[in-house]
Amino acid sequence: MAPAAPPAGAAPDWPADAVEVGRIVDAWGIKGWVKVVPFASDPQALFSSRRWFVLPPEEGGLARPVVSSSYPPLLKVMQAREHGGAVVAQVQDVADRSGAEALRGARLFVGRASFPTAGDGEYYWVDLIGLQVINRQGESLGEVLGLLDTGAHSVLRVLRPGDKEERLIPFVGAYIDDVSLQDKLIRVDWGLDY
Repeated sequence: MAPAAPPAGAAPDWPADAVEVGRIVDAWGIKGWVKVVPFASDPQALFSSRRWFVLPPEEGGLARPVVSSSYPPLLKVMQAREHGGAVVAQVQDVADRSGAEALRGARLFVGRASFPTAGDGEYYWVDLIGLQVINRQGESLGEVLGLLDTGAHSVLRVLRPGDKEERLIPFVGAYIDDVSLQDKLIRVDWGLDY
């Protein structure tokens, strides 16, 4: 989830619609390239922008092997490509392995507006979070808290106010009747007692 406002000390042009898209996990090679684990199976959001905004890892995240004063607020991407299940990138002003290792654990953000346009019937998870879910009978099932990736398909995590447990609804055509980002609503074939 994206921060609501630019963090203190962040670059002045921090996008209001920033979405966390990946994390630097290590250096790659000896010439300053970084290895990034994207948060999506298709890392196009990382490739959609040549500017990655940076925040340090959360408490308890990846430890940094090199102690430096701080992470830069912005990385300017010179080259990036897929490598296995990761993305490797060369960023400006990082010339060697030590510089790349100093970025280990950095959280990477890109403005949502720079994401590639989703195809018809395709949605970015970040756009589904917060939508209301109702069934064919007009009953409210709650709000989308997040999604799970099961490998075969995604699953909506839905919680209704007052309920203690989440409702898990497969995000597949058999159960999803309609998604309206404009109305902030998902219509489903799902009962209150499921």
